[in-house]
Amino acid sequence: MGNNKRKSKASSNGRNSRNGSRSTAARVGAHASSAPERSSSKNGGSQQNLRTYNIPDYRLEHPQFEIRQLTGKDKQGQEHVLYEVSGDLDAPVPPIRDSKYLDQQQAIEIYRYMLLNRKMEIALENLYKQGKVVGGVYFGLGQEACSCASAYALDKDDWFAPMIRNQGSLLVRGFRASDTMMQYMAKADSPTKGRDGTSHFGDIEKRNMVSPISMLGDLIPVMSGVALGARLQGRNIAVMTYIGDGGQSTGVTYEGINFAAVQNLGLVLIVESNLWAYSTPSNMQYRCKDLAERAIGYGIPGVIVDGTDACQVYDATHEAVERARRGQGPTLIEAKMMRMKGHAIHDAASYVPKSMFDFWKKRDPLTRFENYLVKEKKWLSQKDNQALIAEVEIVIEAEREVAVNSPMPTPESAEGGVFCENGCHEIKPKYGIPKVKKGTAAYKETEAAVHLK
Repeated sequence: MGNNKRKSKASSNGRNSRNGSRSTAARVGAHASSAPERSSSKNGGSQQNLRTYNIPDYRLEHPQFEIRQLTGKDKQGQEHVLYEVSGDLDAPVPPIRDSKYLDQQQAIEIYRYMLLNRKMEIALENLYKQGKVVGGVYFGLGQEACSCASAYALDKDDWFAPMIRNQGSLLVRGFRASDTMMQYMAKADSPTKGRDGTSHFGDIEKRNMVSPISMLGDLIPVMSGVALGARLQGRNIAVMTYIGDGGQSTGVTYEGINFAAVQNLGLVLIVESNLWAYSTPSNMQYRCKDLAERAIGYGIPGVIVDGTDACQVYDATHEAVERARRGQGPTLIEAKMMRMKGHAIHDAASYVPKSMFDFWKKRDPLTRFENYLVKEKKWLSQKDNQALIAEVEIVIEAEREVAVNSPMPTPESAEGGVFCENGCHEIKPKYGIPKVKKGTAAYKETEAAVHLK
């Protein structure tokens, strides 16, 4: 009985596509099918209520892990929860899947953003250890391909709302590394002028970025509202946000996706399935095989990609964004990868089995993409790659200097910028005047509600 139980729980960490083959998924394309399937019954009638669904899965490997929860005692005799993992942890690293849309220059640009993302977070970690960061720091180590490639698929008119591990998407959209560093250091020149020490900032004027919200899932209905507002102004736009595998279980996530689905809004939701919701493994927080399956319940397309493969992430996001702009509604993209650090810098992630870290370290998105560009596609020579890395390091060092030399905010500045006072800014339509039907009919009082027995 124990073996059967473990097998059922292991399903959340990989597996094959819904139809059991990658070739079929490739034929289906990037959209889930929800068309009715008609079949003949024994009496010659037709059954029109049967439906078949396909969740395309573009991964070139399907890791199958089994995580078991154990208890152990430390030297003081105190019991602690431990996790043990089993599976094929020595499987070879798969190749990068060629993109259907990226050319040489675009692929190298994404690689550079990923480098900036990695180097910036290394600098942030050093600043924290030097006591220059106020509060904590959240890292996206191992998720750079997901953040950067997805944001790269957006146009300037599209909107996005990052989460705490999507700092690479800020770089793609034009924020400087020093903006993120100063924000964590609560400096006067930070986006929030030192009033916040984490990622709660945005730019709705130039970069179409909605500020992250700490209550997980709340960004989804907000972004659906942005898409609805644009539609009322005569535009179909793509709005993209992220949610983790843990946050995906919140009630507001369901409400936000359902609203976008019913209203056919251009929401692109990337579920960062990174195996751990803080210290809870994924197989202990949901029962379905893959989180992309939940798209079926909303009646929207779902797709699975390797979150460490920048080409897969870009292609899936590109197609979802194009659907959104055509007014064809939302898409759910599940990007599977591993959170390579704890929940935040204060979390040593000692609960994660070392063998899992070792497995995913071999699938480092930066190392894989570098090998793809240099050795497989030969789009970058070794010399050009080293020059690119050196240039990024120079940029990050200059940005770090800017952040460190920025002054701390003055005490008297704390009272400003809290409330919107004295007409500090004007709220106006971004794309045009909302369209309203004109009419001359006067308001008529309705009858009392009729309660049917």
